[in-house]
Amino acid sequence: MQRLSAEEFRQADKLPLVVVLDDVRSMYNVGSVFRTCDAFRVACIYLCGICSTPPSTEIHKTALGAEETMEWRYFSTALEAVSELKKEGYRVFSVEQVEHSTKLQSFVPQKGQKYAVVLGNEVKGVHQDVVDASDDCLEIPQLGTKHSMNVSVTAGIIIYKFAEELMLR
Repeated sequence: MQRLSAEEFRQADKLPLVVVLDDVRSMYNVGSVFRTCDAFRVACIYLCGICSTPPSTEIHKTALGAEETMEWRYFSTALEAVSELKKEGYRVFSVEQVEHSTKLQSFVPQKGQKYAVVLGNEVKGVHQDVVDASDDCLEIPQLGTKHSMNVSVTAGIIIYKFAEELMLR
């Protein structure tokens, strides 16, 4: 299966993507995002606000050890995280359904650019001040009666888009 050891993972090239979790309350969702980020060698996870941080039994239950290999940082607010990312040259996208958002199928990440995606609280989404501070918003088109998805599912779809365009081709 060509799995990397923890040390090989730390040394491996990373997807130029930071995943920012804005007040994600479920430790199981946080753990699931850790596991998906590990699967696609995401550069880092920023945990913000009420997000729990490792070590945590609940995070471990879904991360299955990815919390030990993934680099992560904590910020008191997602706005603070976004401000730092922009200073470091990241292009920041909130994942939200807003007027003039970019549909995911139309978005093509460019090699050589660093990206960050902000995923919001399970009920309230991404804070408006964070949306306003973002460079753009990405939206996953949905065809059913619901117009939201679980944050960890959303993370998987978004992360795969970046990995497909920047590492899997």
